[in-house]
Amino acid sequence: MDKKQTILITGGAGFIGSHLVLHMATHYSHYHIVNLDALTYAANLSLLDALSNADNYTFIQGDIRDRSFIKELFDTYAFDHVIHLAAESHVDNSIANPAVFAETNVLGTLNLLEAAKNRWEGTLAEHLFYHVSTDEVFGSLGDHGFFSETTPYDPRSPYSASKASSDHLVRAYYHTYQLPVLISNCSNNYGPHQHEEKLIPLFIKNIIEGKTLPVYGAGTNIRDWLYVKDHVQAMDAIFHRGTVGETYLVGGNNELRNIDLVRLLIQYTDELLGNPKGASEALITYVTDRKGHDFRYAIDATKLKHQLQWEPKANFEEALKDTIVWYLGKYKS
Repeated sequence: MDKKQTILITGGAGFIGSHLVLHMATHYSHYHIVNLDALTYAANLSLLDALSNADNYTFIQGDIRDRSFIKELFDTYAFDHVIHLAAESHVDNSIANPAVFAETNVLGTLNLLEAAKNRWEGTLAEHLFYHVSTDEVFGSLGDHGFFSETTPYDPRSPYSASKASSDHLVRAYYHTYQLPVLISNCSNNYGPHQHEEKLIPLFIKNIIEGKTLPVYGAGTNIRDWLYVKDHVQAMDAIFHRGTVGETYLVGGNNELRNIDLVRLLIQYTDELLGNPKGASEALITYVTDRKGHDFRYAIDATKLKHQLQWEPKANFEEALKDTIVWYLGKYKS
């Protein structure tokens, strides 16, 4: 992949997508990065201001649910490759309005696959469709064990079911049409640029404003936290060196109970704000547990480490503090 190539990145104004677009456009000047984003509530185009004068970057506002628009886009730009991140991703929203998740995550992915298949017919070996997904498709773990690339799918929410469906469609296009695909499933990401509906930015904002910190159930659900910049490095490795048709799991090796994460956020945020130690502990409020709340996610990323020489590099404490500093700058400005 060393000639001038045009790469479509979907969802590039979102949390993970904006980090990937910045990385790809700044590290690979021989790529033309086309960022397609619908600019829904969770997107923020200003995150990409650093690329406003870049000659290898183009932003297009559009909706992957619009099949004719997607076909026209492929005809206009003749994309060499696709990195597909655009998705509805908030579990609570999927419980309240599952149809939107099916439309975007399933039908939107299908539109992209169909456009790629038709456009690349006869030259499939020269192209790549990389689909970025979540570990939530595997369901819930107990106290022991890890997800791996061979773990059976067992989605428990409309969100995870829609992502599982999109994963299956990607694999179907590989097996049926020989479309060159890659899939990665990642654990919970954290870092700058995330929308405030998600736990870490929401709780930082609420600590700043002295608002309650709503913890589901007893706060004992466990998640593996992956720093978004580590995830970008993993996506880079998978895109450039992954084996077509393969799936790779990406994890952060940072398992934490939700309540323990909340207490770390309180500790670090209070320190940075100059509040008395533990001042915000009183803001913790236990609320009715989420419907179908998965107990534990944990990833075995051995395949990615051994085959593509990737492993997370971020120190969790330092990366979490850097994340808090970024959000303090956003919410206190």
